[in-house]
Amino acid sequence: MGYNVTQKLIKGHLVKGEMTPGSEIGLKIDQTLTQDATGTMVMLELEAMGIDRAKTEASAQYVDHNMIQEDSKNPDDHLFLESAARKFGLYFSRPGNGVSHPVHMQRLAKPGGTLLGSDSHTCANGCMGMLAMGAGGIDVAMAIAGEPFFVKMPKIWGVYVTGEFPEWVSAKDAILEMLRRHGVKGGVNHIFEYYGPGVKNLSAMDRHVIANMGAELGATATVFPSDKETKKYMKLQEREDEWTELKADKDATYDREEELNLSELQPMIAKPSSPGNVVPVSEVEGEPIYQSYIGSSANPGYRDFAVGAEIVKGRKIAHGLSFDINPTSRQILIDLSKKGHIASYLQAGARLHQAGCNGCIGMGQAPASGRNSLRTTPRNFPGRSGTKEDSVFLCSPETAAVSALYGKITDPRKAGFKYPKIKELDEPTVDTQLLDSPIPPEESAKEELVKGPNIASIPNMEHMPNEMELPILLKMGDDISTDEILAGGARVLPYRSNLPEISKFTFEIVDDTYYDRAMKENTKSGHAIVGGTNYGQGSSREHAALAPRYLGMKVAIVKDFARIHWQNLVNFGILPLTFVNESDYDKLEQGDVLVFKDLLKGIQQKQGIEVEVKGKGIKIPLEHALSTRQLEMMEKGGLINWLKDRLNA
Repeated sequence: MGYNVTQKLIKGHLVKGEMTPGSEIGLKIDQTLTQDATGTMVMLELEAMGIDRAKTEASAQYVDHNMIQEDSKNPDDHLFLESAARKFGLYFSRPGNGVSHPVHMQRLAKPGGTLLGSDSHTCANGCMGMLAMGAGGIDVAMAIAGEPFFVKMPKIWGVYVTGEFPEWVSAKDAILEMLRRHGVKGGVNHIFEYYGPGVKNLSAMDRHVIANMGAELGATATVFPSDKETKKYMKLQEREDEWTELKADKDATYDREEELNLSELQPMIAKPSSPGNVVPVSEVEGEPIYQSYIGSSANPGYRDFAVGAEIVKGRKIAHGLSFDINPTSRQILIDLSKKGHIASYLQAGARLHQAGCNGCIGMGQAPASGRNSLRTTPRNFPGRSGTKEDSVFLCSPETAAVSALYGKITDPRKAGFKYPKIKELDEPTVDTQLLDSPIPPEESAKEELVKGPNIASIPNMEHMPNEMELPILLKMGDDISTDEILAGGARVLPYRSNLPEISKFTFEIVDDTYYDRAMKENTKSGHAIVGGTNYGQGSSREHAALAPRYLGMKVAIVKDFARIHWQNLVNFGILPLTFVNESDYDKLEQGDVLVFKDLLKGIQQKQGIEVEVKGKGIKIPLEHALSTRQLEMMEKGGLINWLKDRLNA
């Protein structure tokens, strides 16, 4: 039996375990990616581990999230990250170069490799025939140190692609259709692999759009073959010598299969406040909008911006509308300028912002309260835009541009004018200096980390006690995202390197009394939380585990977890448990006290553990999915303690 592309990538990097779905495997990581919202903690972790230099083929540190410099916090951290890149032998991308994922695709990504990034949308680089995955920062720090990345072997979901896009339909509509079919947890424990005759009709950047939002399906990764389109893209980036072909064997099979016919697609839109809340645009036509936004890692290509520019060229946007253009890389911004597309946007009434993540992460461009925002971004979780009670819709650049002209959500097929065909550039701008290359080892050994006053070291994490009495400090419903656990945005992210300060924002979107109550309980024994399904979906930011742990969270009990957040909880010594019987969720109330007895022995037993609800005479069976390695980590209080013990030994 032949192998599919995903199996070839895993087999070529497998260092521990077997390729049996559900079992833990260890993978060699070729490349890593960190960005400034998560990278500061990664660099502090490398320092704590005593790492002298990256052991990977290529590791890159990007500055793309925290760009607003309203005081010294962000620029101080930019200097820290630049000094860390020099000290640890990393590539460095300065502010303004662009979003990590498309810049990495331009300069470093290559077929056949593995990429691990401390950003959940790292999976975008699966467009290049890579196994690209998002993870918590400490997992990326371990990979930089040369350690394998451990993950549960996923099932492979084959998507057989046929046809080609009709007019006014593009790659964003394809991935939104997948989200309409399967929702935000439909892809959990799967890798999506796209194959078939229609794949040749998807450009490398179309594939980037689809792979990027595989994260919204809950997938471990998204994989495309490396073919003529990949080669064409790398040639245009003057990296053709790094191209290799990678495709599935003719007799390859998949654990699950479906067809995606591009010719049958129509413009799609995700309604507030979930990327999985998808309907055809025609169903919500006429909804008034305050903002229309083009950009982000979910639509980062030249075509994505050029098509919008051609739609509004010679026209004016609706009165009272904020039309926000967020270029995603310096290279693309230069090309858009050369071709007159920036001028078309500006004359139409658009606002041009710097190349970076910006409004996608709530770092500027927040919409007005009580108004609708239409965006090409990948996520619309509550409050992510920077406005607490926001109303964000997700769509394609075509839908965003046409709707900007009318001031309301409009099916772009009803634009009333001819669909602009965009020709890809024959000679795009190539900036080989976009990334500062690693300096030689003899120079990096002399480098000192530049630490501003906002950088605080990670506090010690105590070992897991054998017996605990923990109050349930918070009970939540389904699909709680990491944006709700710990918000992004301009108020919060500048404290990413200061755990005591950033923890003050924990769960504020869910319950703004949590911090004060947690600090009170933390002086006692700590606390637990209870949640529903898909707990921790969204961003990979490990602060969403670190901050609750700092505030005393010891146990999280939910119906099921999102993959990356589950791993982050384990890494920082928070015990992730699930209900054996989901109906037991209804038996627990906020304020109940959970009694754990002989816990260390209990978690070692395959049949799981039992927790007593104090004073109620109720006992609830719970289970975990921890491997033997992770159980050892958990007992020691997390991955940092586990690694320290290894190094000391």
